[in-house]
Amino acid sequence: MASADLREELNCSICLSLYTEPVSLRCGHSFCRECLVTVLDTQQTAGAYSCPECREKYPDRPPLEKNRKLSNIAESFRSADLQVEKAKILCTYCVDFPVPATKTCLQCETSMCDRHLQAHNKSVDHILVEPTTSLADIKCSTHKEFLKYYCPQDGVCICMSCWVTGDHVGHKMELLSEAAEKKKLELKTAADQMTQRVREAERRIQDLEDHRAREEDKASAVTRKVKRQFRVIRRLLDDVEKKVLAEISRQEEKMALLVSNFMKELEAQKDKLSQAIDDVADLCSKEDQVTLLKTKLITDDVNTRGDVISDVGCLDEMMISFTMSRGLLSFTDSLLQLKKMKEFPAIEKADIFLETSTANNIAVPQDLRSAAYVNMGMFRLNLPKKFKSKVFSKCSFSSGKHYWEVDVSNAKEWLIGVSAQGANNNRGFENNSWYLQYLGKLTASHDDIHTAITIDTPVQVVGVYLDYKAGRLSFYQLGNPITHLHTFTATFADPLHAAFALNENSEIRLMN
Repeated sequence: MASADLREELNCSICLSLYTEPVSLRCGHSFCRECLVTVLDTQQTAGAYSCPECREKYPDRPPLEKNRKLSNIAESFRSADLQVEKAKILCTYCVDFPVPATKTCLQCETSMCDRHLQAHNKSVDHILVEPTTSLADIKCSTHKEFLKYYCPQDGVCICMSCWVTGDHVGHKMELLSEAAEKKKLELKTAADQMTQRVREAERRIQDLEDHRAREEDKASAVTRKVKRQFRVIRRLLDDVEKKVLAEISRQEEKMALLVSNFMKELEAQKDKLSQAIDDVADLCSKEDQVTLLKTKLITDDVNTRGDVISDVGCLDEMMISFTMSRGLLSFTDSLLQLKKMKEFPAIEKADIFLETSTANNIAVPQDLRSAAYVNMGMFRLNLPKKFKSKVFSKCSFSSGKHYWEVDVSNAKEWLIGVSAQGANNNRGFENNSWYLQYLGKLTASHDDIHTAITIDTPVQVVGVYLDYKAGRLSFYQLGNPITHLHTFTATFADPLHAAFALNENSEIRLMN
C-alpha cells in the first residue's frame, strides 16, 4: 500500500504519468520538464506565469531547477516497471503452471524459463535475447527473416535475403554485434564529448557567477565612493552657503540695530517737538505780552537728522558676492584636491588635431578641429564601404587613457573610431580599425563584423574613451541621460590614430 501511495506521488500532475526529467518551481511543486515548458510557453502569450498546481504567480518566467533526487526515485520506479513488464512474459512450455521467462529464442520464436532454457541450449545454438513479445521489430519487413547484418552504406539493419538478392547486393556488411559494438564506441565518444561540453558549460556558468559577484561587489564599492564624494561636496557647498548666509545675517543685524537706534533718537526728538508745540500754543493763548516776549523756544536744541537712510546704509551686495566668490574658489580648490585623491579616474579631453595630409575629400579649417566633406575628385583607397572621405588625427595613442568628444549634429552620414593605419595616407580602414558608423542606422564595426545598435534618439555628440593598456574602446551618446553605445575589447599592438569618415552634406567638429 505504501509503495502504491509513493508511486502515485511520482506522477506528474500535467501528464499523469511517471516523472520524466522532473523540475521544480519555487513553490515546491514538480512537473516533467517538457510538460512545464509547454505550459509556460502557453502562459507567455498572456504575459503572466503561475504554477499549474497551486496557481502561485511569478512576475517573470520562472527558472526550471532539476530535481535530482526526484529524478533518481522516478528512474528507480521506471526500472522496476520494466522488470515487471519482463516478468509478464511467461515461458511458452510451462503450460500447467505459469513461470516467468528469462530468455526469448529468435529462431524458435519462443520464450523460456531457466529449466527449459538449459534443455534448449544443449540441443541448438540459437540467438537468445531478453524476454520480448515484439519479434516484428527484429524481423525484416520484406522477407520476414531475422535481422542479422548492418549496412553502413545505407545505415539500416537487414536480413540475409536483403544482402544476397535484395537492395543491398554488393554492399559491404557488418554483423549486428560488430556494428553494435562500433555504435557503442561512437556513442561513448559522443557521450564523453558531451560530458566535456557539460563541464565547459558548468565552468562558464561558474565564471559568469564569479563575474557577477565581483561586479556586484564593485558596484557596492563604487556606490560607497560616490556617496562619500557627494557627502564631501555637499558639506563643502554647505560651508560656502553658511558663510554667505552668515554675512547676509550680519549685515541685516547691523542695519536693524542702526535703524532701531535712529528710530529711538527720532522718537525722542519728536516728543520734544510735540512738547514745544504744546508750549507755543499755551503761550499764544496768554494775554501777558511781556512774558510772551521773554519766553525762549526749546526747539533750538532739537537737532533733526537729514538723510537717515544714508546713515543707516543698505545691504552690501558686493560684500556678499565677494564672500560667495571666495567661498566658491575655496570649493573649487577642494574639488581639485578630491580629484588628486583619485577616487575616480579623471576624465580629461585629449588635445586632438586633424592631420591635413591624411584628408581625402575632406576640408579641414585652420583650427584643425573640424572636418567637412568636399568632392575634390581625389583617389579613394581602402575606405569603409559607402564612405567617400577620410581623415586621421595628428597624434597617436600607444599607452594611457584618452577621451575626446565629437559633435556629429551636422553630419548626415559619419564614422568615428580609431585606426592603426592613420600614419599612412594611402591606407584606410583595414583590420586594425574599430569604429562607430551611422548610415541610416548605427553600427559598431571591426574586421567586417558589424553589430547593430538600437538608439532611442538621434546621436548629436559622441564621447570616445580609449584605455590602450586595458584594450578597451568605448563609445557614449552624450545627452540627458548619457547612454553607453558600444565597447570593443582587443589587444592593441600598434599606435592608434583617431579616425573619421564622412559623406555628402556632412560635417563634424572636435569639441574643446
